[in-house]
Amino acid sequence: MSIVTPVAEPPPDGGRSLRPRLVPLLALAAVLVAVGLVLPAGSDRFLAWTVAATLVFALAIADLAGRVGRVLRRRVTARLHALVAEDEAPCFATDDLGQVLYSNLAAQARFGRNGVTTLVATLGDVFAHPSAVLYRLQSRAATLGHAREDVATRRGHVRLSVHRSAPGRFLWRFDEFLDRSGQTRGADGVSLPMLVAGRTGAVLYANEAMRRLLGTRPRALDRIFTDLPVRSGMLVTVAGADGPVEAVVAEIGGAADRREIYLLPAAAVTTAPALDGIEDLPVALMRLQPNATVIEANAAARALLGIDPGQAPNASDLFEGLGRSVRDWVGDVAAGRLPGKAEVLRLSRAGAEVFVQIALRPLGPLPQDGLLAVISDATAMKTLEAQFVQSQKMQAIGQLAGGVAHDFNNLLTAISGHCDLLLLRHEPADPDYADLAQIHQNANRAAALVGQLLAFSRKQTLKPERLHLADVLADVTHLLKRLVGERIRLDLAPDDGLGPIRADRRQLEQVLMNLVVNARDAMPGGGSIRIETESCHLAQDMRRNRAVVPAGDYALMRVIDRGTGIAPELIDKVFEPFFTTKRPGEGTGLGLSTAYGIVKQSGGYIFVDSTSGQGTVFSLYFPLHTGADEPAAPPPPPQPAGRVGQGVVLLVEDEAPVRAFAARALRLRGYTVIEAENAEAALDILSDPQVSVDVFVTDVIMPGLDGPTWVREALKHRPSVRVVFVSGYAEDSFADMQDDIPNSVFLPKPFSLDDLTRTVHDQLH
Repeated sequence: MSIVTPVAEPPPDGGRSLRPRLVPLLALAAVLVAVGLVLPAGSDRFLAWTVAATLVFALAIADLAGRVGRVLRRRVTARLHALVAEDEAPCFATDDLGQVLYSNLAAQARFGRNGVTTLVATLGDVFAHPSAVLYRLQSRAATLGHAREDVATRRGHVRLSVHRSAPGRFLWRFDEFLDRSGQTRGADGVSLPMLVAGRTGAVLYANEAMRRLLGTRPRALDRIFTDLPVRSGMLVTVAGADGPVEAVVAEIGGAADRREIYLLPAAAVTTAPALDGIEDLPVALMRLQPNATVIEANAAARALLGIDPGQAPNASDLFEGLGRSVRDWVGDVAAGRLPGKAEVLRLSRAGAEVFVQIALRPLGPLPQDGLLAVISDATAMKTLEAQFVQSQKMQAIGQLAGGVAHDFNNLLTAISGHCDLLLLRHEPADPDYADLAQIHQNANRAAALVGQLLAFSRKQTLKPERLHLADVLADVTHLLKRLVGERIRLDLAPDDGLGPIRADRRQLEQVLMNLVVNARDAMPGGGSIRIETESCHLAQDMRRNRAVVPAGDYALMRVIDRGTGIAPELIDKVFEPFFTTKRPGEGTGLGLSTAYGIVKQSGGYIFVDSTSGQGTVFSLYFPLHTGADEPAAPPPPPQPAGRVGQGVVLLVEDEAPVRAFAARALRLRGYTVIEAENAEAALDILSDPQVSVDVFVTDVIMPGLDGPTWVREALKHRPSVRVVFVSGYAEDSFADMQDDIPNSVFLPKPFSLDDLTRTVHDQLH
């Protein structure tokens, strides 16, 4: 084992020995001894000598402690150095001034034994501005005990880690990650000026041609280019050593936010009959005729576009997706009718979608001089853009669905409520009773459809409880078998040892029914549907599609069919509302979107895998619930018939039909009802101290003051009044506001006559 200590390691206390600091105390002890000799024998002499002896003893103990401490620190340091001596990564020990006190074998092999005494000097050739990076890391380590940072270099990037090993001592580790993509191969031998820049614009590396062009080693992009930011295909002016130089930029991305920028001299580009000297550049370049015929392409362009050497296709056969003819676009740029700004196109070749960004630059003043095309792969950018657009679309549809559902809930509350009032006045033998029952039934069906919209938008009111998937499957098996019919076999494979989850049982059953019905419809000729559950442990985050499933323990449920499957171009749309592949009248397109919304609102994840002609698998991940068992809610007491209510109800509802139904329903049950069309009117009524109110029944969302706001104001003067909030939106949308309102409950719209009167009765009793 070889240990290098370029400088002698000073004491950890910053270089000051303990002994010099003890000299004044030793002198004081000597003075006290001398004073004792002068004093007459007696108590004064004894006191002076006692103090002197105490000082000497204390100084001896302190000196001994200092010696022991230094020995222990040396041993700890030696052990620490021995620990990293054989480490494959270069390691350094430094003091707080950055002086290298120790370097391991890997550091000697990587940086040599050049006698450099500071870490800044050692790393000076690795990346730009090492002093700033090292100071930043050391400051964090001095405060937090450790720090780490990734730094881009011309060869890839390095990860610098530092730990505070002792006061004023730091241990550094240098992990180097080289770029294996080959993009920087041969940079020093390329005749074109080339540089590598970091994300902040600092120049990490410049080849010999670039340094010769600029007359110096560049430090930042703003010292080179007059116009920033620079993009591939731009005609730029470079501040050269002999004056301004025009050049065409060719850029490619690298690892760790590195940018590799090549400069093609404009004069050379416009006069060169061929792509001389840039055949092996990692930038895709092509020369085009004004009619978009490819004159030539370098190796990178041929590999990206999938064309053979010597092949001269037309660009209109290679690219699509511009919205107009590619041939016309190239012709307009060649003739100067359009600027050669970058456009993103899709490759026409078969296979996975590949997008490229193309910037065109005329090679001369005349159209027949042709154009230079600088091409870069834009697939990752387009994929991210598509994901963002899809996310925005789903969010917009969800907001629209939630808003529409709220308005429909108000209408359905009025329709079903007045229907309830009519049914109270008709006997089953009445000729109109069947018509009223049909109206009531269809109103309930409409309410279920609105519930599906709210489920997709994740704005429905859930009642989560602790449950086991095996129990849910057992309870719903009979219903599922009736749904699939006799031609389809339903196979269940529950894991009885699976842990509990927390979800709304009714909504989870709805998810199962929707998925089973979807599987049934995919097998018109019959077959089998398998539902299985199992425990799943994710040791690390799982990234799939646009979702990230955090690491942890999950209950996994799969619904598997062997039906027609889903076409690859449709699989990303299956969870969109109203999307269906069935014939008109056979489906609403809300089944899978409802399942998606319920699973997401329950804190779970749902994914689909499908192969056309082979079948589909829906996988549902629910996080295991580790909380204590929750007491079961008692069943609601039966609502007695006739007049059972007593009390005064202040009803605040801005929708007149809903307010009229609710007021009549409450009066039928014996309550005294005071009506208000908005919050301001309700507060005016309550301003009269003679008005006595037992319960507030109020809508949540209203013009002016909302429900929680006016109720909070009213409770300041009437703290004992109970509150019933009603809304077509979900309870979660205002749960934070409701939490600080005591004695309040929530009743979702649409509600029936019995729902309303029972809720008010429960609040009063």
